[in-house]
Amino acid sequence: MSEKEENLTAEELNESMSENIDSSKSSEKKDQKRWYIVHTYSGYENKVKSNLEKRIEYMNMGDKIFRVEVPQKTVTQIKGGRKQEKEEKIFPGYVLVEMIMDEDSWYVVRHTAGVTKFVGSAKKPIPAKDSEIKKIIHRSTTQTQKIEMDIKVGEKVRIISGPFSEFVGDITEVYPDKAKLRAMVSIFGRETPVELEYKQIQKL
Repeated sequence: MSEKEENLTAEELNESMSENIDSSKSSEKKDQKRWYIVHTYSGYENKVKSNLEKRIEYMNMGDKIFRVEVPQKTVTQIKGGRKQEKEEKIFPGYVLVEMIMDEDSWYVVRHTAGVTKFVGSAKKPIPAKDSEIKKIIHRSTTQTQKIEMDIKVGEKVRIISGPFSEFVGDITEVYPDKAKLRAMVSIFGRETPVELEYKQIQKL
């Protein structure tokens, strides 16, 4: 995946769709299923997915509303030497819905508890580009684990793998976005800077 794709944000996706309003109006068929982006109250994404899926079943809308997705990635946290995994939303505040847009399906989605609006104008939700949705779904299913660790400059760590295994170092820099750090390690009596990945160290 390219850096450009990795840096895709919900705002950029919104802008991308806004730029193509005219073309989507002319090419969109009334009976064609498309992906739409729904804005939700913060923290209510999974609740909206659950509520909407129940409404689809209760109101027999399965022939017009097909999939509801909350794109997520796995994040590994290391605290106190213990690993914990959690799901982190890729686009907080947004839910993806694959549907055929008409008055009935619009009503079911728009009036689901927790939904604030569709992305687009008030009267004309704008379908997302299939290419953008594929990127998002791909990121959600193939995202490599991001490791978070509760460490800071000045703390001591033990190196547990690699050529400097069993050495102890003092953290001088931390790069949380890369899950890496730099530490000063005493090698043959000489302080040497070493760059390490979070998975290579253990807090003392």
